[in-house]
Amino acid sequence: MAQESFLTLLSPHLFWDVDIKDVDPELHKQFIVGRVMGYGTISDWRVIHKHIGLAEIGRVAKNIKDLDARSCAFLSLVTKIPLEEFRCYTSKQSTPPHWNF
Repeated sequence: MAQESFLTLLSPHLFWDVDIKDVDPELHKQFIVGRVMGYGTISDWRVIHKHIGLAEIGRVAKNIKDLDARSCAFLSLVTKIPLEEFRCYTSKQSTPPHWNF
């Protein structure tokens, strides 16, 4: 029940394409962290920070290939993990995005 309430605290728009009942907080940590970092609000960040923990967020985020540059830089700063250890930093896409914010 506690895990279920943890996911229900996150913004509903993060799970627009999946049924939240099918998301397992332990099995799908990378998916949850990726969605919060890409599309979440500061309150979503606080929820995963509280329930997953900063060290685990950093460990999981290092393996996310499509994390945007801002999220990668933010996570590197707060977790004190060098940028070079993030997969999104070392394997940039060969085609640049349409919009550079």
